[in-house]
Amino acid sequence: MALKRGLLGVNRIRGGGGGGGGGSRSAFVLLVFFCVFAPLVFFVGRGVYIDSSNDYSNDSLKQDLDWRERLAMQSLRSLFSKEVLDVITASTADLGPFSLDSFKKNNLSASYREVDTSVRNSQNQTTSSAMNAKRDITSKGGSHQKVETPAKFYRRQLREKRREMRANELVQRNDDTILKLENAAIERSKSVDSAVLGKYSIWRRENDNDNSDSNIRLMRDQVIMARVYSGIAKLKNKTELLQELQARIKDSQRVLAEATTDADLPRSAHDKLRDMGQVLSKAKMQLYDCKLVTGKLRAMLQTADEQVRSLKKQSTFLAQLAAKTIPNPIHCLSMRLTIDYYLLSPEKRKFPRRENRENPNLYHYALFSDNVLAASVVVNSTIMNAKDPSKHVFHLVTDKLNFAAMNMWFLLNPPGKATIHVENVDEFKWLNSSYCPVLRQLESAAMKEYYFKADHPSSGSSNLKYRNPKYLSMLNHLRFYLPEVYPKLNKILFLDDDIIVQKDLTPLWEVNLNGKVNGAVETCGESFHRFDKYLNFSNPHIARNFNPNACGWAYGMNMFDLKEWKKRDITGIYHKWQNMNENRTLWKLGTLPPGLITFYGLTHPLDKSWHVLGLGYNPSIAKKDIQNAAVVHYNGNMKPWLELAMSKYRPYWTKYIKFDHPYLRRCNLHE
Repeated sequence: MALKRGLLGVNRIRGGGGGGGGGSRSAFVLLVFFCVFAPLVFFVGRGVYIDSSNDYSNDSLKQDLDWRERLAMQSLRSLFSKEVLDVITASTADLGPFSLDSFKKNNLSASYREVDTSVRNSQNQTTSSAMNAKRDITSKGGSHQKVETPAKFYRRQLREKRREMRANELVQRNDDTILKLENAAIERSKSVDSAVLGKYSIWRRENDNDNSDSNIRLMRDQVIMARVYSGIAKLKNKTELLQELQARIKDSQRVLAEATTDADLPRSAHDKLRDMGQVLSKAKMQLYDCKLVTGKLRAMLQTADEQVRSLKKQSTFLAQLAAKTIPNPIHCLSMRLTIDYYLLSPEKRKFPRRENRENPNLYHYALFSDNVLAASVVVNSTIMNAKDPSKHVFHLVTDKLNFAAMNMWFLLNPPGKATIHVENVDEFKWLNSSYCPVLRQLESAAMKEYYFKADHPSSGSSNLKYRNPKYLSMLNHLRFYLPEVYPKLNKILFLDDDIIVQKDLTPLWEVNLNGKVNGAVETCGESFHRFDKYLNFSNPHIARNFNPNACGWAYGMNMFDLKEWKKRDITGIYHKWQNMNENRTLWKLGTLPPGLITFYGLTHPLDKSWHVLGLGYNPSIAKKDIQNAAVVHYNGNMKPWLELAMSKYRPYWTKYIKFDHPYLRRCNLHE
């Protein structure tokens, strides 16, 4: 109806009828402008961004606007007659700032002048193709077909370029990007259920190695993700992608092989990294599903966790087996020495300086061992570092099987002017089951079942270290009977057979124990090697009598005051607690827990430089600490005479062995 009234107004103008013709004419022109030209101008302004700094030439801009005018005029001609269009054209000059010419002269509205720099660069590169796209218009029967505008064309090209850039970044990631991704993954891993991860997460910081090699880590992570996508590809029947992923996995595994550092990788490793990155990018676009990927990763973690637990159990068992096995060369040495000992006449079996054995003014050592070679290293290292070897007396106690071999070795290799005394523990008639609770317990049916039944319910890996036959040997428990073994001595220095001495130990006899019975180096730190690590504090007897935070100390080098020992009846205290622990409810088997209980409040702490421990299990002991120590201790399973010993610590021990000795050569004992 408004259009009809407008046409009637035009007829009045042409006829000159009525005094209100001028007002009607102006009203009609304004009506047509706001109904037709105003939206058209808005459309033209929105169609393309124009900036005063744009690189378009004036001719291009004129062609752009002329094109839009022609498009608008084609639409208008289908609506109005020629007379109406002439009137509209003649009247637009009077519209002032609302006219189309005014918009053209001012380069349209200022609100459309702001342009993105990336859009301007794209416009420069694609001006020719954009102008061709503008003119790609076909008209049929007074109607036109709508095509893509230049602005939309530019935006589409920018989107495509962004996609291409993102794809390239996935393939050509630099070290900084890799580090950021790993850090993000580490943070995410902390929120994963710990029951699934256990303590074997490769992303955990405590498992990070500062010197780890980035390429190897990246390749391994790529293989993990490739396996995840392989499972999903198989699930979704993506055969081609599955084959491609499997091929890349094999390539990466061949490249990794036994490599442990980036330097071990072949030159083709970077190509394999790039190829795998491309396949993973492709797989992510086709297969990525957060729920599926998470499920696959969790399944892989659970499988890996079970495998690690199984391998850890096997490793513990094999380590215990290796630790308690006597190597063939040492067994050979013992057998050869035994044969030759019994070939000697009784007169030649006696050691010199027998009068020194009970002299309280000399320095006495107690050493209980069934390993001839280990005992020889302890004696040799002590004598070689002693200022006056003639004042040192070594009391060696062994079992019946090794008694002859131990005697023969030291008869053939006397330690200079030092005194040697070898005894057989089986000849101590006072050491019997009626007096010693440990012997009585070892003869019980329950103990035999615990040790010798493979299907015992407590035969898990956590109990393997307590099922070591060394706990059946009285040589291990003889340390609680020192006053009975050496009744005429006042002080004695107890040494384990897995130690070496690096300094003169004479000053230890001058240390004031302040009325305490035991002088030992403490082993506790902020939270470890305290009493609650060794004793069962859920038992009321333990909870009432001991402090769980009390500091533990080490057996291996202990100065015992035998006078104070007898005065305080230390052996009686030991018997009391050993009887209470018949069912192993207070502590597991071993000698350190009952030692901590027996000497509770009666131990004087020695300076840590006297005794450094851990060479049988800890690979990170400082070299300076080892060199400054008076005694170093190979406590743990990796004894220096075993093949599983840590190679960097072994030379401290082997330097006290003469490998050119005839007996050692015959038994193939070598460095």
